[in-house]
Amino acid sequence: MRVFLIAAALAALLSGAAYAQSQNVPQYGEEDKAKSPAQIEADKAAERAYRHSLTNIPDKGPTDPWGAVRSNDAPKTSAEKTKTKTGSATAKTGNPN
Repeated sequence: MRVFLIAAALAALLSGAAYAQSQNVPQYGEEDKAKSPAQIEADKAAERAYRHSLTNIPDKGPTDPWGAVRSNDAPKTSAEKTKTKTGSATAKTGNPN
């Protein structure tokens, strides 16, 4: 008898959890329920607060992830040795060499 009661209680607990998961979920193409004016105003206030919070984020400058690894004496790349459209290693200076 005790086993039967435990099994019945377990079945009741599991069926309650399954019932809670089967609440009405809107299907694709189904129209949303109309919002009350208070809900519409709350949505607008939340959107304004979100937009305002985005303006409070400071802009980060350029980061150098290898800055701690690279020494300070390392030569910087110059604009003269950057690649051009043709793919050559040096920029055109007008010299044929």
